[in-house]
Amino acid sequence: MSTSMNQVLIDSRGIPTSLRFTDASFFIEPTKLDGHKSSCCAGIYRRVKCTEVPLRNVVSARIASGAVEVQYLVRKGKESRLNLVMTSGTVQNEDNTRAKKWCEALILVAYQGANPSKNLKVLVNPHGGKGKGSASYVSKVEPILLAAGCTLDVTYTTHSGHAIEIAREMKLGYDALVIVSGDGLIHEVLNGINQHEHRNQAFCIPIAPIPTGSGNGMSLNLLGLQDGLDVCAAALNVLKGQPLKTDLFSFTQGDRRLISFMSQTIGITADIDIETEQLRWMGDTRFILGYIRAIIARKSCPIELSMKVVDQDKSRMVDVLHARRAGESPSPSSLPSSLLSDDKKPDGASSSHEEWTRFERPILWMYAGQGPFVSRALMQFPVSLADDGLIDISIQEITSRKTLLRAMDGAEEGQTYWINTNRYFKASAYRARPLASKGMLVVDGEQVPFEEFQVDVLNGLGTFLSPYPHYAPEFPVRDIQGKTQGTSV
Repeated sequence: MSTSMNQVLIDSRGIPTSLRFTDASFFIEPTKLDGHKSSCCAGIYRRVKCTEVPLRNVVSARIASGAVEVQYLVRKGKESRLNLVMTSGTVQNEDNTRAKKWCEALILVAYQGANPSKNLKVLVNPHGGKGKGSASYVSKVEPILLAAGCTLDVTYTTHSGHAIEIAREMKLGYDALVIVSGDGLIHEVLNGINQHEHRNQAFCIPIAPIPTGSGNGMSLNLLGLQDGLDVCAAALNVLKGQPLKTDLFSFTQGDRRLISFMSQTIGITADIDIETEQLRWMGDTRFILGYIRAIIARKSCPIELSMKVVDQDKSRMVDVLHARRAGESPSPSSLPSSLLSDDKKPDGASSSHEEWTRFERPILWMYAGQGPFVSRALMQFPVSLADDGLIDISIQEITSRKTLLRAMDGAEEGQTYWINTNRYFKASAYRARPLASKGMLVVDGEQVPFEEFQVDVLNGLGTFLSPYPHYAPEFPVRDIQGKTQGTSV
């Protein structure tokens, strides 16, 4: 059948079908013949329902054995997950060459000129989250990557620290590192890269998470709520995502140094993370159950905490976030704080010119990090920016159980940010010394020794694949009645 630059006509199981594309969408439009003529090129066509697919969702297009095959991702409903499907149909022999050029033109537009056939290092954690990493990879992720013509170097991790070993020794020729797991394996990979012989070059290889863990915070931050837990959407991000530079953090305890990419926490929130380990099969529901148990106990967290504060004005931090998402680049400025007392700069302190100041109120927990979500149920750092050179620090002062229970309402939308007893800072560094004899200290979901530590920002050292030039989740700003205001950020 005939073709043009953006359209090809195929015979799909006896039904004449038009395949065409624009700069934004791919269209599949079957037609039916009125009358009884047998030729697919004869008779009068009657249009039937047309399928429109976002051009971003097109994975492959080729002609083989006289048939055009286009593979793409679709969802049946607005809330459903993406699935890989294929539309195919034959063309007449004289149209083969033009159909091939049409396929090439479609892929050129769908990938915006980039090469879809990527060289990927894939790490699969069979035991993460609900233990479905292997099945999800084989049944959903791998077919998408292979359809695009990717070269796959796949390793299934077998023990704790395995990903550190792999990342430390890996070659540098990969287009991306695909992590089929939760946030824990990303933590291992980054710490392995930090030990690589060619550390700086290795850090430039983008990481693409495939969410099969418990929290999957990084995937939610990169892809947003609709797609952040969808392994097919994450696989599409491997193919279509662009590098997003992010800050990493240097976590130091004595002579020990770790790379952290998401969070460090001490107090109730750390207890929840570790004490619900046996409930990984529940997914992120484990954190909700753990939180309820923890606030019933309401154990305080005695700690010496000092920060190099850059900003603490919550409203201004929201304005800065909004401006950055709009493509502007305002710089936050320092403010004095009535909550903070001056402290002398310690020997060997680095990170910036700001003075060290100490937080001196009793607290239940301290949560520091970046990226809005730490799990689906908790937007912990709603005003976080990927590469501002700062770390967000949320400190929950001691308050009533009733207030803490009420804080669950809207926690997934970041509404705990506005609670008066939640003190929120942006800092260039901080240090902490636990004063209790025992407790939990957690970095990126992994338990570390309960000892004094310091965190410094490594500005823009991390690289992830992302559909957007910023973190995906929006922060709904609500008025005093709890209604969403006209703009959200």
